[in-house]
Amino acid sequence: MKYSEYVQHDALGLARLVAERQVDAADLLQLARERLANVNPQLNAVVHRMDTIADARAKESVDGAFAGVPFLIKDLFQDYAGVPSSYGNAALKRADFAPQEHAEITRRFMASGVNIFAKTNTPEFGAKGVTEPEAFGITRNPWNTGHTPGGSSGGSAAAVAAGIVPMAGANDGGGSIRIPAACCGLFGLKPGRARVPGGPARSDLMHGAAVDHVITRSVRDSAAMLDAIAGYEKGAIVRLAEPEAGYLAAIETAPKALRIGVLDTSPLDIPLHEQAHAAIDTTTKLLESLGHTVERAAPAIDGLQLGRDFLSMWFVQMAIQVDDVRARTGAKADEFELDTRAMAHVGRAFSATEYMQAFERWRGYRYALAEFHAEYDLLLTPTLANPPSCIGESATPRWQQMALRPLLRLPTGRALIRSGIVEQIARENLKHVPFTQLANLTGVPAMSVPLHMTPDGLPLGSQFVGAPSSESLLLRLAAQLEEAAPWFDRLPVIGGH
Repeated sequence: MKYSEYVQHDALGLARLVAERQVDAADLLQLARERLANVNPQLNAVVHRMDTIADARAKESVDGAFAGVPFLIKDLFQDYAGVPSSYGNAALKRADFAPQEHAEITRRFMASGVNIFAKTNTPEFGAKGVTEPEAFGITRNPWNTGHTPGGSSGGSAAAVAAGIVPMAGANDGGGSIRIPAACCGLFGLKPGRARVPGGPARSDLMHGAAVDHVITRSVRDSAAMLDAIAGYEKGAIVRLAEPEAGYLAAIETAPKALRIGVLDTSPLDIPLHEQAHAAIDTTTKLLESLGHTVERAAPAIDGLQLGRDFLSMWFVQMAIQVDDVRARTGAKADEFELDTRAMAHVGRAFSATEYMQAFERWRGYRYALAEFHAEYDLLLTPTLANPPSCIGESATPRWQQMALRPLLRLPTGRALIRSGIVEQIARENLKHVPFTQLANLTGVPAMSVPLHMTPDGLPLGSQFVGAPSSESLLLRLAAQLEEAAPWFDRLPVIGGH
């Protein structure tokens, strides 16, 4: 098989060729590696190789829907026993920290038959919507290397868009599947809370706001992988009902005519880029041509307060991560990025009462979204407030860095909170991605669908937010949209295509 043929198939298509003995797993692995060698110097999508493991796997007889298909896992929470897990952090990188057991999501990826041969780049602890960690360097967008592929699954998205693999592991605690999918012209489904495993080490991470799945070029790959990884795990707080026929089977049936509400203004009251409006216009016209009803409507939620409450949880999570790494490695302060240290410093300053007050407001957001879904099947928003930003655009300005350093030396982060710098940094970070956190805090599934390209040739996705357990509906709609406005063959010109 030539690379030009390899890239014409999605993961299920490649698995079929392996099953029919038209190609073997070792040949597919070699093609993926050659493509990686060709484009990774420009993109920096992959940071850890697993060559010995992958070579051995390619010789095994494996089962599963994706048997023999090359695959990448994200270097964040998708631990592989004995392989370094750096999480974008300098201290873990220095210590060459390797977990002793697989994450449950990794076990289920492997049970699907994929051949994991490397790990992808991520911002430090997945804390940003861009992938520019100091420890491993900047990951770039294959559509234009001057722009970000998004984050935190930016390495995975860049690798899939560049044709290294047809799908890659990703996770999403505030938009980290949907944001890079939107930046790179890919499909990204965030499953609902507890739909897929997070254990054994991080079950119910961030109260279930963070979940794992994949970023793909085709909808059916996403559906088939969800069939492979979904389901109860030991220690989970809930056991969700599974769809009767499975997710891949579900997309064979088009959805009924849907009533869809559109939110086309930023929850942070910041003007959207004209191309974000254009993406919604494109999506609305396509939906209406398919018989769906689309009208302006949104849940009654204070978007700015939701952003604050999301960041309260995020800052506390950063404190936990930093403290855990320090305990494991003896890391010093300068082995964490300045922004990470600031977030952790603030996280430690929240009282238990303040944290629980913020967490209690999540319930209000769930009720408001449930009221919305009582009238509308889905909520439609831009995935991003603007096209993929330029590399370095989201970096903390030098003046803020100078202001942060003395504040970090204070014994408590209360001064940081009172200074207003944190809220300013928060607004700056969320202004590009104000729409995605709602699905995480409410625990519902959501997806980004690649339906728009800007005049400058950059992708810009549209987000759909469903009700609880609506993964099948979202996937059915995505498959319908994919058939009506195909995107699979739309590939960036990089490294030969």
